[in-house]
Amino acid sequence: MHVLICGGGVIGACSAYCLAKAGAEVTVVERAGVANASSGKSGGFLAVDWCAGSALDEMARRSFGLHAELAESLREALDLDWGYRSVETLSIAASQKRNFSEHSRMPKPAWLAERVMVHDRIGSTETTAQLDPAAFTRAMMRAAEAQGAQLQEGVAEGIVMSPDGKRATGAVIDGKDTKADAVLIAMGPWLILACRWLPLPRTFGLKGHSLVFRFQPDNNATLFAEIETEEGDVETPEIVPRVDGTTYVCGLSSQALMPEDPARVTSDEGAFEKLRQLTACVSTELADAEIIAKQACHRPLIEDGLPFIGAVAGVEDAYIAKGHSVWGMLNGPATGEAMAELLLQGAPQHIDLTPFNSARQPPLDPDRVDVK
Repeated sequence: MHVLICGGGVIGACSAYCLAKAGAEVTVVERAGVANASSGKSGGFLAVDWCAGSALDEMARRSFGLHAELAESLREALDLDWGYRSVETLSIAASQKRNFSEHSRMPKPAWLAERVMVHDRIGSTETTAQLDPAAFTRAMMRAAEAQGAQLQEGVAEGIVMSPDGKRATGAVIDGKDTKADAVLIAMGPWLILACRWLPLPRTFGLKGHSLVFRFQPDNNATLFAEIETEEGDVETPEIVPRVDGTTYVCGLSSQALMPEDPARVTSDEGAFEKLRQLTACVSTELADAEIIAKQACHRPLIEDGLPFIGAVAGVEDAYIAKGHSVWGMLNGPATGEAMAELLLQGAPQHIDLTPFNSARQPPLDPDRVDVK
């Protein structure tokens, strides 16, 4: 079977690896570079039980275990390393107006500001982990290529249909028909473009901003912060130290139309300076460190909070895997595994994809596709 995957983010890369490893012929088409959008600009935080009580719980637990297995197996087989490690995770609070330190319930890492309160330990090294998301996504693509997958630069512009209009027989890439036995759409929030080609529901893109500092703290805990601003608002940045001597900080979400090309995503005015100021509330050492990357991206959202994973209703041999929101990096391996099993064996073997069927929502009118 030849599977054409549209999208080179974490879902496309993991699907390519699992499909190629299982013996499929795989071509991945990506216009802006592997991990060039949210898959390369996310925090890379993983948690085994933070989806408990939701339809994502089974997938998250399966995928958390697969992350540990992949980190070991692909390091041994292909010398691939993406900074995977188990971490402690803390909830902290700070303010631009007052001192919270007297309310601290736990010992505080030395690199945090005096005014910070450590509220709780919300993850242990048994339940939370962290990786470099760009390195992981690119490593999964290299692992797929080692299994025979092909990576092709190009723009997906449509779906090639059978004469009766019932089956996908390939995709239009840079104006040319590319034949395939199955087509998997894994384009993140740019899935909305595919609503012009297939009967698919709307996907949204929520813009987020992040900074990467050249800073190595004395404690590798991931921090989830609540920060009271001068205006009385509460912002919730995440702070993620990494094994490569950098620390990632993200926050400040906003809604905005996406450009049609992911490489043309821009930041909101003043967002990076505001994020640095929020960082200073947590750690002046961190905020004063060299900033080596300023990033903005759109993460894919579905109206009900669950991704679309599985067959496209009404179109044979067309599949979708996107809309994972903040859990794309966590759930990439289990999604890729499930898609490989679905396409090659007829059904997933480890998780139930029923809650993620895209037919649960009505398709978007193609005339309402709104991108810049």
